[in-house]
Amino acid sequence: MDKKEIAHILEEISILLEIKGGDPFRARAYRNGARALLGIDEDLAQLIKDEKLTDYEGIGDHLAQSITQLFKKGKLPYYEKLKKSIPPALFELIQLQGVGPKKAKVLYQKLKIRSIEDLKEAAEKGKISKLKGFGPKTEKNILASIENKKSNQERTLWWDAEQIAEPILKQLKKIKGVKEAEICGSFRRKLETVGDLDFLVSSNQPKAVTEWFTSEKLAAQVLAKGETKSSIVLKNGIQADLRVVTPEEFAYALIYFTGSKEHNIKLRNLSLKKGYSLSEYGFEPKKKKALPIVKKEEDLYRTLGLSFIPPELRENRGEIEAAAKDKIPKLIEPGDIKGTFHNHTTSSDGRNTLKEMVQAADELGWEYIGITDHSKSSFQAHGLSEEQLLEQIETIAKLNASKKFKTHVFAGTECDILPNGSLDFSQKVLKQLDFVIASVHSSFQQDEKTMTRRIIKAIENPMTTMLGHATGRLLLQRKGYAVNLEKVIDAAIANEKIIEINANPLRLDMDWRFWHKAIQKGLLCCINCDAHTVDQLEFYRLGVNIARKGWLTKEDVINTLALKDVLKFLRRK
Repeated sequence: MDKKEIAHILEEISILLEIKGGDPFRARAYRNGARALLGIDEDLAQLIKDEKLTDYEGIGDHLAQSITQLFKKGKLPYYEKLKKSIPPALFELIQLQGVGPKKAKVLYQKLKIRSIEDLKEAAEKGKISKLKGFGPKTEKNILASIENKKSNQERTLWWDAEQIAEPILKQLKKIKGVKEAEICGSFRRKLETVGDLDFLVSSNQPKAVTEWFTSEKLAAQVLAKGETKSSIVLKNGIQADLRVVTPEEFAYALIYFTGSKEHNIKLRNLSLKKGYSLSEYGFEPKKKKALPIVKKEEDLYRTLGLSFIPPELRENRGEIEAAAKDKIPKLIEPGDIKGTFHNHTTSSDGRNTLKEMVQAADELGWEYIGITDHSKSSFQAHGLSEEQLLEQIETIAKLNASKKFKTHVFAGTECDILPNGSLDFSQKVLKQLDFVIASVHSSFQQDEKTMTRRIIKAIENPMTTMLGHATGRLLLQRKGYAVNLEKVIDAAIANEKIIEINANPLRLDMDWRFWHKAIQKGLLCCINCDAHTVDQLEFYRLGVNIARKGWLTKEDVINTLALKDVLKFLRRK
C-alpha cells in the first residue's frame, strides 16, 4: 500500500470509531495520524525500515505499527474487525446530507433504520423529528436529501463519464472500416452531468462495429441490437447507445445527436426558410434545388447563414442569433491556462504536501500556483490557525527564493465567510497574503436574504480577492444554499472582485448559466481546481469546459495572464 491508501484507511478507522461511540481521543488520533502521514515528504519505505515514523508529530508507537503492517501486508486485522462490526446501512446513511456518524448511529439504534427506504418511511411518519437532537427541520432536510439522491442516481458526473467513454471511443476508432467516431449528446456539450452515453460512428461496414459494441467484453446487458442502432448497459451500469451512419451522413448526424433538442429545432426552422428539410441524414430540398455539399459541421452552419457554433454553446441561449451576426466569441482553450489559485495541501485537508503540489504544477508547465489551505473555523478540514498560516507564508517565501521550481507559488487562504459575513482571519494577517479566497462553509440553512447579505459583506471586505464556490452546491449530492446570485455578481463587479469557476467535478460553481450575462456586465473570472491532490490539478480542463459553456474568452479569465501580469494585478488589488 502507498501513503495515500494507508491514510485513507486511518481516516476510515476514525469514522468507524465515531460511529461506535468509543473514545473520541482515539478517533482523533487516527485522523491526526492520517494527516501527519500525508505530510511526510521522505520515502515511507525507508522511514519504516529505519523505524523513524514516530519522529513525526501525530504518529505514536501504535499508529506506527499499524502503518507498518498496512505498508508491508496490505491489511490490518483491527480495521477489518472494526469494519465488520458496523452495519453496512450506516455507511449508506452517512452519505446523505445532514447525517453524520453520530446521527447515523442514533437512527440505527433508536429507530432500527437499516436502509434508505427505512429512513424515508420514518421521516414521512414524523418519527425522526421526535428524536433528541433532530427536530422537524432536520427531518425535512433528510427527506429532501433522499429525494435529491434518488433523482440523481441515473446521472453521472461529466468527469467520471469521460473516464468511461474515452476508452470506448478509442476502441471504436480502431475497428476496421471506421472513418470517424465521436461521443455526442450532453457529454459533447460539456454539461455538468451525463445521462446516457451516445456514440456516433461513420462506417460503410456497420456490422463489425455493432458486433464489438454489443459483445460481452463491453456490455453487461444488450437492450437492443440492430444493423445501425444498438443500446447496451455497460458493466458499470451506465446505458450507452450506438448509431452507425455513412460517411456522407456523419456531419448531419453529429449535429443532430449532439443537440440540444432546442438548438436543433431552430436549425430545422432555418433550413425550411432556406428551402430545405433537415434531418440527421441530410438536407432534402422542398423544391427542385441543388443540395449543398456538407462534409463538416461548419459546412452545414454556413449553408444556414451561420458561423460555426461550438458544441458547448448549443443550448438555445442566443447562440443562433449570435452566429447569424458572426458574433460567436473565440472561446477560451485549455492551453490558455497559466496556473490556478485555489489548491490545498496536507497543512489542511489536502493529500499532498506543498512541494508535491508545486512540483505537479511545474510538470504541467504552469507559471504559478496558489495555495489556499482552510482557515481556523473549518475545523472539520483541519483549518490553519493564524500562527500556522504565517508559518506557511514564510515556507512559501523560502521555496520561491530557492528557485527549486520554475512555478511561482502565491501564498493565499480559503478564508471562511463567517455567519455574520466577516472573514475568519484578522485584517492584519490577511494583509500578509498574496490573495484571499472567501468561501462559505457553514450555516447553509440561512435564508436567501441573510445569505446574500453575508456574502456581499465578505465581497466588500478590502482583503477579499475572489469568491469561492458561490452557491456551495455538490452535484448529485446537495443543492446549493439559497442566495441571490444576481446581487452577488453585481456586488463583485462594483467592488472589482473575482468570482471563481470551481472546477471540482462535484461543484462547477458558479454555474455556467450565469456567466454570459455576468461577463457582459464586467465580471472577472478565475478558473480554479480546488485541488486536494496532485491529480486533481487536472480539473482545470473541466473548469475550461464550464467557462466555454458560459461564453468566456481568454480575456475574461484572470489566470490566463502571464506571471508578470498576475503579479501586477495582485499588487494593484
